[in-house]
Amino acid sequence: MNPNKIYLTQTDTTVGFLSQDKTKLNKIKNRPLNQPVLREVDTLKTLKEFVRIPKKYKNQVRRSKKTTFIFPNAESYRVVKDLKHLEFLKKFKWMYSTSANEHGKRFDEVWAREQADIILEDKRGLFEGEPSSIFKLSKNKIKRIR
Repeated sequence: MNPNKIYLTQTDTTVGFLSQDKTKLNKIKNRPLNQPVLREVDTLKTLKEFVRIPKKYKNQVRRSKKTTFIFPNAESYRVVKDLKHLEFLKKFKWMYSTSANEHGKRFDEVWAREQADIILEDKRGLFEGEPSSIFKLSKNKIKRIR
């Protein structure tokens, strides 16, 4: 498995593109190439390699499911708890993730399949689910974004 390929798979929240090359993901979605992209991580230990979790929010980050956190360094992360998606993610430890649709449009399975290098489908199939909740963390406060 090549981490720089574009994978189309069902994530813990919705169908998404995953890769360790965020430029490719932004190009597919017709977004600015330097736009920040969510990183999914397999464990809290992996998350700690990238960012320091403010002490006040450690338990919330550890216990949360289907929740994305934007940290004080302006990078966003989600610790995956869904077992089926985690099975795939553990092979890489972390990957950039974005929904499998064109920027500002709804999910189109035909378009998404054309964009992906590798398609991973389990018995659930590919479906557009609820997006994750998003919280922005600062040293002293937390703000709900979505």
